[in-house]
Amino acid sequence: MKRSLTTLTTLTALLCASALAGGAQGQTIPDRGTVTVNGATVFYKATGSGEPLLLIHGYPLSGELFKNNRTLPGYRVITVDLPGFGQSRAPGREASIENYATTMLGFMDAVGLDRAVVGGMSMGGMTLLQMYKTAPDRFKGLILIDTTAEPSGVAEKANWLGTAQQAEQKGVASLVDILMPRMLTSVSRSTMPNQVQHLGGLVKAASLNGAVGGAVALANRPDANPVLPTIRVPTLIIAGMEDNLTPTELQVKMNKAIPGSRLVNIPGAGHAATFEKALAVNAALRAWLPTTR
Repeated sequence: MKRSLTTLTTLTALLCASALAGGAQGQTIPDRGTVTVNGATVFYKATGSGEPLLLIHGYPLSGELFKNNRTLPGYRVITVDLPGFGQSRAPGREASIENYATTMLGFMDAVGLDRAVVGGMSMGGMTLLQMYKTAPDRFKGLILIDTTAEPSGVAEKANWLGTAQQAEQKGVASLVDILMPRMLTSVSRSTMPNQVQHLGGLVKAASLNGAVGGAVALANRPDANPVLPTIRVPTLIIAGMEDNLTPTELQVKMNKAIPGSRLVNIPGAGHAATFEKALAVNAALRAWLPTTR
């Protein structure tokens, strides 16, 4: 199979504790490690055993967004930190959704994932759609979580560029107060301080390169609507019903455009539904995943 990335990739295993069955073709994916690809150092964790399931987080979080989604029977769940976020490192502030997609396909090459079920939340979902556009044969199924295929409109583009400017001028930690009302519902913010603390910590862990580059990438993201009708693998769309960043009508639009896709609405969840209502999301995943076998 022709690989999506021609740059040299290297895999450095950290804490290769036990040889769990990884589901990667011909090799076991270590419990955690780093991949150097496309000029970036990408950190990942892998949990469980079975078929590979790769999850890509949104802005400006990390793979720890999925900390409560890693136990899915029959799957080796792999979470990554996009360049500049979490424990990954970006070579600079230049970033785009297309570049994230190239890097994630390179990551799949490096760890030996010829084909896999892949999920993406928000910016991760936008990245996933570009990955599918580039290499549709690499996927057994898609999971689109609180995301959209729409490009940024004028107002949204200005908002993301303003986010980049704020990170530059006031620091990445200043983004917590403006992003948390988007991530979590008001009920969770007032009654679940542990959720606020966890997601806030993920935001603060982002590097300035990641925060600025990711916001610019969101501002200039491509229109992925033409990709939707070309999708020929099982697709699950998960939507937090109180998501005020990618509202449910955008999820409904994707559901109508992707042949045979399944839409699951998560009551009482905002933009970070996979974390805020992890039990409901996990139930949706367990019910849908058999369709990809």
